[in-house]
Amino acid sequence: MADQTYDLNEDGAPMDYPAHESTYSFFLLMTKWGIIVNCVLLIAMAVGFFMGGGLVGGIGTFIILMIAARIIA
Repeated sequence: MADQTYDLNEDGAPMDYPAHESTYSFFLLMTKWGIIVNCVLLIAMAVGFFMGGGLVGGIGTFIILMIAARIIA
């Protein structure tokens, strides 16, 4: 079997905290924008399908709401 000995100091393995923090920040950013895009898409589809906006109204609503989200978020 393979030798499973580890050379660790008393504190454990060294951690690269700046890399962890940047990865987590990127994850939070993508999660936030993923939620925003999905909500805006659902609203735009509701405008296009159920409120009589059609394709142009749905696309226009999507663009307007995404611009508003970019300004706010």
